[in-house]
Amino acid sequence: MMEELAKVPWAVIAPLIVVQLILMIVALIDLRKTHATNGPKILWVFIILFTNIIGSIAYFIVGRKQS
Repeated sequence: MMEELAKVPWAVIAPLIVVQLILMIVALIDLRKTHATNGPKILWVFIILFTNIIGSIAYFIVGRKQS
């Protein structure tokens, strides 16, 4: 198993994981501060948390109500 982990290109994967975590945190903070969203807030929490980077992007494109 350690040999398989050594073959993983961590120089590519690590920045993607960091970007995903930052985007997820920013989306959750924005969701908490926003009063109105397109759909229930609890649904957006689950979408952001469980669909990785796609959920955070979907929240910023679809989930935020335009004023």
